[in-house]
Amino acid sequence: MQNILVVDDDAHIRDVITFAIEKANYKASVAQDGFDAVARFRNEPVDLIVLDIGMPEMDGFEVCREIRKHSEVPILFLSARDEEIDRILGLEMGGDDYVTKPFSPRELVARIGAILKRTKGPKLAEPASSAQREAGGVQLDAAYRSVTYREQPVELTSIEFEILKLFLDRPRMTFSRDKIIDLAYPPNIHVSDRTIDSHIRNLRSKLTNAGAPNLIETVHAVGFRLAAMSAAT
Repeated sequence: MQNILVVDDDAHIRDVITFAIEKANYKASVAQDGFDAVARFRNEPVDLIVLDIGMPEMDGFEVCREIRKHSEVPILFLSARDEEIDRILGLEMGGDDYVTKPFSPRELVARIGAILKRTKGPKLAEPASSAQREAGGVQLDAAYRSVTYREQPVELTSIEFEILKLFLDRPRMTFSRDKIIDLAYPPNIHVSDRTIDSHIRNLRSKLTNAGAPNLIETVHAVGFRLAAMSAAT
């Protein structure tokens, strides 16, 4: 049973989320503040974190920074503020989704399911012969959802993985931001162009840190594509 860590300083909201996810046959763990969240994450296996941003002392962004030092576990942010800058900041920090309060518990569970499906899908969903992608020294294994550069692992969030897979699947194609949203996100998830820019920036940064700085190029006024030299390898 997949374990969802629910982090919110509001006991009523914790109870609502816990009831909804347990009804959907997930296990629920709860943390009442940021410090408690980090401690629980370190001491028990967690498959996804539902993380409130607006907590006192140690807010959700600080919790995310601490967790991202050690893990790429999926994080779904909750916030009482419907500000685009908050959504962008959360996604840039490595969040996988962002839900604004008040929210529908059923929609929240659906988003949790969509994230887990992307990140915890069947390991052998694709035949081995079709699971491998490679360009510019970067190798992506779709069956095991792993990315390496010259045999060294590159840790990506689920959305970053899906975007990179798009480029490697169609190495000659230029993707507009709208096309990336259509193909990399599950249905009924609405994000802005600036969110895609944030994901591309994070993906480039991680590839650069791994030693592959020029894998993705920008096509002015159109979108993004795999760099021509990388596509040819």
